[in-house]
Amino acid sequence: MVDNQTTSCDLMVFGALGNLAKRKLFPALFQLDRAGLLAPDNRILAIARRNMTTEQVRDTLREELEAQLGLDDIDDAVFRQFVQRVDYCQLDFNDTEGFSELNGWRTPGNQLIVYMATPPSMYGVIARNLRAQDCCTDRTRVVVEKPIGHDLDSSRVVNDELAEVYHESQLFRIDHYLGKETVQNLIALRFANNLFASQWDQNHISHVEITVAESVGIEGRWGYFDKAGQLRDMIQSHLLQLLCLIAMDPPSDLSADSIRDEKVKVLKALKPITRDMMDQYVVRGQYTAGTSEGRPVPGYLEEEGANRSSSTETFVALKAEIDNWRWAGVPFYIRTGKRLPEKYSQIIIHFKPAPHYIFDPDQKHLANNKLIIRLQPDEGMALKILTKDQGLDKGMRLRQGPLELTFSETFEAERIPDAYERLLWEIMRGNQYLFVRRDEVEHAWRWVDQIIRNWQDSGEPPKRYAAGTWGPVASIAMITRDGRSWYEDI
Repeated sequence: MVDNQTTSCDLMVFGALGNLAKRKLFPALFQLDRAGLLAPDNRILAIARRNMTTEQVRDTLREELEAQLGLDDIDDAVFRQFVQRVDYCQLDFNDTEGFSELNGWRTPGNQLIVYMATPPSMYGVIARNLRAQDCCTDRTRVVVEKPIGHDLDSSRVVNDELAEVYHESQLFRIDHYLGKETVQNLIALRFANNLFASQWDQNHISHVEITVAESVGIEGRWGYFDKAGQLRDMIQSHLLQLLCLIAMDPPSDLSADSIRDEKVKVLKALKPITRDMMDQYVVRGQYTAGTSEGRPVPGYLEEEGANRSSSTETFVALKAEIDNWRWAGVPFYIRTGKRLPEKYSQIIIHFKPAPHYIFDPDQKHLANNKLIIRLQPDEGMALKILTKDQGLDKGMRLRQGPLELTFSETFEAERIPDAYERLLWEIMRGNQYLFVRRDEVEHAWRWVDQIIRNWQDSGEPPKRYAAGTWGPVASIAMITRDGRSWYEDI
């Protein structure tokens, strides 16, 4: 049963004909409607600059839904119900007077949600024009996409522009990683299970790995990506959020600010990576021509539209340390890159071995348990434990095997929702716990900015790695120096 008091809303999507809206937002809204989670009076206004009619936009939506959801035969009744919610408004976002048309579309009494699926440079413009035409109130919820800015100073400019019009309690800064089922399960795993809660510190954990690997290149996004790079695009936006959820102390409750307060403490405790630490703590790479999925692919500098002298990184590996009581001496090894051998995202918690080992010395390397948290492609968790190998001739030989939870298999009767479905649903309900607060954004940028400055000061180019490999050899050396290996290298 849908609670109309919490989900009845008017949703304005600015930039509704862009890739984000077509590939993520409208498919997510369709799935919510299909599941009966949209109130009967929920309405959607698609807003863009293109000269199109509402019917043309609805036809485009069907094509995109079939392409994105893989539904060759969408139920016509469900589709008709969904598109009847959708209207279209052609609008130049710089035209302040044109925003007056939006008020005539509104449903009296409905909650207004404004989704800015636009470049961050337009956030302030749209916010001011909405205010100028009295299109928003203190109840309006405003959704913006990360990354917010390209460094600390530019993020403050964007956030200041938004703060001129909206209170922090109205702002929902999306990081789609936080909508993934497995990421949310981190909180349940850590704080609902004393088995892990009591072991989650430097006394029991030796190190943590976070890997987000992409097999694709830049996919035609050269203009954006070359200005951002992998550090800004992935680590500042997504991987530091994962680190915070792994490392934060227990919140006092599940309210948005309790959770976000604990994440900020982690960001503030991140040890600065100074210039003299860079060679030991950070590896920057850029892919060259190689092979991906059995076919030859060009290097980054040979991609269409490439700047042949670009020093933008497509791979980053780094060692992060948290200066607090819980994590003193525990390194967090983080890596992410494009044109790697496969696409996957996972977190691995490496537990320390028992203090006294009594089994076969040749098997001592197996003695530490691992908790593997998979974000993609198959969301789930696995705990690697040691048991006796079966057979009369095996004696007390050990074998390592998983206690595994694969969401798609365990909950086979239920479809795992896409991250944007969860995030849109929580926005409609007014819950901010999956969204990023301003101080989180700024502390993350402060830590990342110092690494970027060190790169700029050194003038050293990124290290090369062939497409289809696991990044520069230096990234292997970085973790090997500490007597460890990346998980797939073990």
